[in-house]
Amino acid sequence: MEIIFLGTGTSQGIPVIGCDCKVCKSTDQKDKRTRSSIWIDTGKNHILIDTSPDLRSQLLHENITSVDAILYTHEHKDHTGGLDDIRPIYFRKKTPIPVFGNKQTLNAIRADYAYIFEKERYPGVPEIVLHYIENYPFYFNNDKIIPIHVHHYKNPVFGYRINNTIYITDAKAIPSEEMEKLFGCDILIINALRIQPHYSHLNLKETLQIIEIVKPKRAFITHISHQMGLSESIDLPENISLAYDGMKISDI
Repeated sequence: MEIIFLGTGTSQGIPVIGCDCKVCKSTDQKDKRTRSSIWIDTGKNHILIDTSPDLRSQLLHENITSVDAILYTHEHKDHTGGLDDIRPIYFRKKTPIPVFGNKQTLNAIRADYAYIFEKERYPGVPEIVLHYIENYPFYFNNDKIIPIHVHHYKNPVFGYRINNTIYITDAKAIPSEEMEKLFGCDILIINALRIQPHYSHLNLKETLQIIEIVKPKRAFITHISHQMGLSESIDLPENISLAYDGMKISDI
């Protein structure tokens, strides 16, 4: 497997418009974060998780031209706002792109991108097929995908386990029965917004506690805000890293 972190920032990205803090003014490329999205090559499929509003520039920057399926975590715009940017990928493939998500998310996609689903579609729009999923494992082209239901304040969010890699974003709480799905993973990718507590996102301390319980071989923290501080200032255990835009993990 290969993983590419397309974006690792929260909804405002870094730098935040109009912010003069030291993180937003940093010249370190690891402190510049677009909205969160990730691309996974499983060896069988190229899977995109979320389509951030920065998707076009992310795909161009990483020279990604193939997406076999899209998994959505939830319907917030920082995770769905780039769906239309898959048009050139659809034009290359010439086959509809399968899109997976829970009912709430896919209903929002259908409403927000109504022009994609019209009976008499404009020729320039991408063709996608919505697959409504619940909290049960499913297969896509021989890859087993296990949804992981987490809480983002009052909003339901799906993380995903693909083989021994887990991706969770925007979580504030993980129910005990869902925690069971995390054990035995090699790679755990999970959100941590900032140092201070937050009402709808895990903070760094809470995320590190989850990692300590799960004990993955390696863990990567994503969906990071400028309130986390400078990347170089965050001291983490050897097997835990702050992810950054363009970060690649291979030979998993």
